[in-house]
Amino acid sequence: MTFLPRDPRPRRVLLRGGPILTGTADSGDQDGPATAMGIEAGTVRFVGSAAEAETWAAGADEIVELAGRMVTPAFVDAHVHVSQTGLRLSGLDLAAAGSRTDVLDAVARHARTRADAVLLGFGWDETTWADPELPTAAELDRAAPGRPVYLARVDVHSGLVSGALYDRAPAMAAEPGWDGSGRVEREAHHVARDAAAALVTDAQRTTAIEAALAAAAAAGLGSLHEMSAPHVNAAGDLAVLARIAVEPPSVRVVTYWGELASTGGVERALELGCRGAAGDLCADGAFGSRTAALTSPYADLPGHTGHGYLDADEIAAHVVACTEAGLQAGFHCIGDAAVTAVVEGLRLAEKRVGADRLTRARHRLEHVELVTAEQTYDLARWGVVVSGQPAFDAAWGGTDGMYATRLGTDRALAANPWATLRQAGVTLAFGSDAPVTPFDPWGGVRAAAWHHNEAERIGVADAFAAHTRGGHHAAGDEGGVLAPGAEATYAVWDGAVWGDDRGSLPDLRPGAPLPTCVRTVVAGEVVFDGEKPGGDQPDREQA
Repeated sequence: MTFLPRDPRPRRVLLRGGPILTGTADSGDQDGPATAMGIEAGTVRFVGSAAEAETWAAGADEIVELAGRMVTPAFVDAHVHVSQTGLRLSGLDLAAAGSRTDVLDAVARHARTRADAVLLGFGWDETTWADPELPTAAELDRAAPGRPVYLARVDVHSGLVSGALYDRAPAMAAEPGWDGSGRVEREAHHVARDAAAALVTDAQRTTAIEAALAAAAAAGLGSLHEMSAPHVNAAGDLAVLARIAVEPPSVRVVTYWGELASTGGVERALELGCRGAAGDLCADGAFGSRTAALTSPYADLPGHTGHGYLDADEIAAHVVACTEAGLQAGFHCIGDAAVTAVVEGLRLAEKRVGADRLTRARHRLEHVELVTAEQTYDLARWGVVVSGQPAFDAAWGGTDGMYATRLGTDRALAANPWATLRQAGVTLAFGSDAPVTPFDPWGGVRAAAWHHNEAERIGVADAFAAHTRGGHHAAGDEGGVLAPGAEATYAVWDGAVWGDDRGSLPDLRPGAPLPTCVRTVVAGEVVFDGEKPGGDQPDREQA
């Protein structure tokens, strides 16, 4: 891709010489997709052919010769924890650890090279180990003498703490989820995570947020939905996000605050300028930590059905309060018992505010991994958006993955039922739950189209729409397309592999290389330029 000479602040931009996939049904004609796009003042003015591009070429301030590279609407990641993602990028990555010894050795190496007030690690997953025995607090103390250590499990719903961190917050021992070994879940995990977060400096947090936003831009993401909550991160993160996301240009961040109305969540969300009191307002936990709420016991822990944190009455009261305040309500719900509680809560809320008001509010649910067909039709009737993570099935689904270990094969294959949800008319909005899984939107599209359960696969075009238009819909707007009058928020991709029909999306079948982002633009502002000398985060410029 080459850039012809241009003024420092161009007003009119022409992209030509590569497929322009608009994200709409009329992205091209019978001869293939459009190959040129004109932009003025951050708005798409035309999408068309090479011949149409000639009209723009003479008056363009910048001409981008795509040389066959592909342009699409920028992706949306509809479920992200920005500061935690940045802290993982700069912290200790334990995804490759294959044993308790591997974890302890990694912590010891990290402790020798880092002077941080708290050592943070992320991504360990004992279900992949031959011996699932976990490190104890005492062993972590020996690996990092005198150092507070917090190691989040891959699903971020449980963790490991050192004795030095416990000494900072001994109240965790009085909470559910503490067993004395150093492993924490549920309320004890919240206390431990708060204690670790309190040791992270403002400079570390700012650097982490900047790193996460830069990584998102480099992945072709134009917008993130930040899922903040009192048990996840400090409200101060949102102030840092608000500052960084506008100066210099950055991906957009739509914020949510996951706190119940009964404890001031609605007022807090309004005060913080959030789109909703929603997101990681947890009705339950996660399968990997065995904290997701199930109606039947875990396959690998007989008698245990996880933990439900909210009942239908609490859910209904929150939905009503959000509806009346003009906010989106939303809940984290994974297991079938939690989903059932949320659906019943929405049913009770409908009786109080009416079906029309409930539907107009565009409430949302996160994850919704085990849901019945009947429940999906209720969700569609209420206009509820399901924010899902296809990478979960790719990482843990199938007949021999972690889900099968925890749930048994039948429930594992029924999890993340994209086809069932879509057939019912539910709007899907895809994301990563970063740092649980990395920013990888094309990987998410592939994972949804090649779900382990063939019956729950959706088409590539539908999965792409869920990762673009669906995310915009979830946040209350109808963006995510490239058409005259639309905002110029797009990404340029190299390495797309095409099938026989170049009018469709690229070939994403397993084994095919995924496209690589080379430029991301938000409202005409370049937020990532992979080919700019001296770095990938540009100074303010327009495109």
